[in-house]
Amino acid sequence: MEYLRTAVAAATAYTLVAGAALAEPKTNLLHQWATGSDAQAIAKLGEMFTAKGGTWQQTSIAGHTANTLAKLRADVIAGNAPPAVQLKGPEIAEWNETGMTANLDELATTENWEKVVAPELLPVMKPTGSWVAPMNIHRINWLWASPKVMQEAGVAEVPKTWADFNAACDKVVASGKICISHSTADWTDSTVFEVVVYGMDLDLFKKAFVEGDVEAMRSDGMVKAFEQFRTMTTKYMDPGMNGRDWDSMSHLVGRGEAAFHIMGDWTLGLLTAGGFKQGTDYICAQAPTDWGKPGFILNSDSVVFFQQKDPDYVEGQKLLASTILSPEFQTIFNQTKGSIPARLDVDLSNGFNPCQQLSQKDLQASIDGGTLVRSMAHNMTIPQKVRGAIMDTVTEFVATPDMTAQDAASAMADAAEAQM
Repeated sequence: MEYLRTAVAAATAYTLVAGAALAEPKTNLLHQWATGSDAQAIAKLGEMFTAKGGTWQQTSIAGHTANTLAKLRADVIAGNAPPAVQLKGPEIAEWNETGMTANLDELATTENWEKVVAPELLPVMKPTGSWVAPMNIHRINWLWASPKVMQEAGVAEVPKTWADFNAACDKVVASGKICISHSTADWTDSTVFEVVVYGMDLDLFKKAFVEGDVEAMRSDGMVKAFEQFRTMTTKYMDPGMNGRDWDSMSHLVGRGEAAFHIMGDWTLGLLTAGGFKQGTDYICAQAPTDWGKPGFILNSDSVVFFQQKDPDYVEGQKLLASTILSPEFQTIFNQTKGSIPARLDVDLSNGFNPCQQLSQKDLQASIDGGTLVRSMAHNMTIPQKVRGAIMDTVTEFVATPDMTAQDAASAMADAAEAQM
């Protein structure tokens, strides 16, 4: 980030102070929610911002988080920092350290964010003591299942351990159906892999993917996780995973063509948009763990604001941040997206899916039980360059059937260490 700090040093500092009375709030949100339920959810934000008198504009960058970050860096270097951008995890802290982000503390105090935002989000949303605007809480370690396929294969219940999962998949494959619906890409492969690691060895997950311990990455425990993952990629995922759109994976479960799908809760938004019914077309459960307690891999979307010269954009930042943290937006946005609100005072008993209600329950249980972790695959823990090295190794493993689990663990550790 040093070159960014150099660019910042040459910039004039502006603060989020009350603009002139004649300022008309406007924004341009840079984000990666370009398709599916993500795009529908962000459209709700635009509608609410416009209804409150703002002028809405968005710049969506399809695909990988790295694409959005590349656009952001290019705009900053060009002296055209966006008024608002979707960021998460370590990236929030790094950009705050540049001194170029706007300060929301006055608004946060006025609207009492400290008392209503989930405490587990505070270290991420206040990385240097000043606020950014949290939008939601995502759960990563979901297992989405087709009750129809399970019944036809003779699988009596959703598997709770990885041994149970493998046994269920053997039955599903024998019945002629796909066991795991998947679309191979670095982030989808790494999502499933981190769920495997987490479910097999909680301490290993924390050491390797939260602390970035390279010796944990090359450990026997990681080799065992890659062995489980290899079983899944070669025996239980269908060949159609190559080239499949990521947002169509859930529909294979909904249509009764695949038994299971391992993915975050945005899957719920896709299933709902596809017309599938919870309890009939799909059911949700915690992905398998071998340690037998409620667990939660957390991801959270947020919006960071960059200092602006135009008073209209300054006013727009205050309006957008206030809209994001409003109970109304937290309700509408998360009902559409499949996540749960960042605010604890939103009642999930009205209008939220049973899977979202279970998510909130398991979140609290994981906090109480010490099993809550943030997601590596979704950029909530280690620096982006280290995360990228890990994800590249995981995807290489998926694409290379003869790559051994031992070689994969060693390659992951070496690649991550080279980025530290």
